[in-house]
Amino acid sequence: MTRPLIKALKKSDITDDVRWSAVVEKNPAFDGQFVVGVKTTGIYCRPTCAARLPKRQNVTFHQSCGEAEAAGFRACKRCNPRGPARAAHMAALMTKACKHIENSEDEPKLAQLASMADLSPFHFQRVFKEIVGVSPKAYATAHRQGQVRENLRSAKRVTDAAFDAGFNSSGRFYATSTKVLGMTPKAYRNGGVGADICFAVGACSLGAILVAASAKGITAIWLGDDPDSLVRDLQKRFAKANLIGGDRAFERLVAKVIAFVETPRANFDLPLDVKGTAFQHRVWMALRDVPTGSTVSYAELASRIDEPKAVRAVAGACAANSVAIVIPCHRVVRTDGALSGYRWGVARKRRLLDREAKG
Repeated sequence: MTRPLIKALKKSDITDDVRWSAVVEKNPAFDGQFVVGVKTTGIYCRPTCAARLPKRQNVTFHQSCGEAEAAGFRACKRCNPRGPARAAHMAALMTKACKHIENSEDEPKLAQLASMADLSPFHFQRVFKEIVGVSPKAYATAHRQGQVRENLRSAKRVTDAAFDAGFNSSGRFYATSTKVLGMTPKAYRNGGVGADICFAVGACSLGAILVAASAKGITAIWLGDDPDSLVRDLQKRFAKANLIGGDRAFERLVAKVIAFVETPRANFDLPLDVKGTAFQHRVWMALRDVPTGSTVSYAELASRIDEPKAVRAVAGACAANSVAIVIPCHRVVRTDGALSGYRWGVARKRRLLDREAKG
C-alpha cells in the first residue's frame, strides 16, 4: 500500500527518517529541501528522482548541491538537481513542445515530442495534459483550427488556407473541415454562406438574451439591452449564413439556457460549438473550472494555464468569449478585487457575482 505523502516541515524539523520517507514517496514538497547522495553510484539526486530507489544503507542526505559535491558526489543527469524544480522544469518542457507543435508544418508524432523532452510517450502525454489542459493531439488540432479560420479570411483560395494551416493535402482538410469550422470552409470564409444558424431572442433578469446554434451546438449566448442590436450583431458575424428563427423545439433549448442563467448552480449539459485559438480554449477551460460563487484575477488565471506573463492575452480571451455565463468570464476580476470590463456590461457582471455569492 502506498504511504500518504508527508507534509513539508521546517528544515530544522526534518530528520533523516523524514527525509528517507520523502525519498520513498517521491514527495514533491521536499524538492529543494535537500538532495540525496547514493554511495554505490557516486551520484546525488532530488528526493523526487524517477530513478530506481537505492537501499537505505547506501544513502546520505545533504542540505545543498554544493555540500553533496564537496562530499564527492556528482549531479544526476536524469533529475538535474542543479536545475529548476520539477514543476518549473516540466512547464518549460511543455511550453517548448507547444511551440514546436505550432511551428511544425505537419503534426508532430507523440513519440517525437516525448523524445525531445527525454520522457516516455506515456509520461509525456500525461504531463502535457496535466499542464496544458488538453492532449498534444487536441492542442495541435486547436492550433490548426485557429490558423484555418485566420487564413480563410484573407486567402484567395481555400486550398491555400488549408496548406498554410498545416494540412498536407486538401483531401485531409476537407475531410475534417466541418469539424474545424462548423460549416464548409468556403462558407466560413464568405461570412457563413450556406450555413444554417438557428437563433432566438428572449428575456431574462439580465435583459435581452440571444441564443444561436449551428448543427453542432450552441455558438452564441449574448446579453444586451436591445434585442434588435443583438440580432444585427449576429447578422454581421454571419453575414451570408441562413439565419433561421427558432421553432418551438429551439425555443425549448433557449428556455434551458435562460434557466441556467437564472439558476447559478445549475448544471449546463447542452453541446457547444465555440470557435477559438488553442490559447483561448485553454483559458476558457480554466474558466469553467472556477467554482460558482468564486472569483479569480486575470493574473491568477494566467498562472493556472502556466502562462504567468500572458495576462493581457488572457483578458483578450475573456473578451472573445461568445457564450455568456456558460464560460464564466464574469468571474474574472482585477488583482485588487475590483470589477473590470465585461463584454456585456459591468453592471451585469456585478449582478451575476452578487447572485452567485448568495447561492
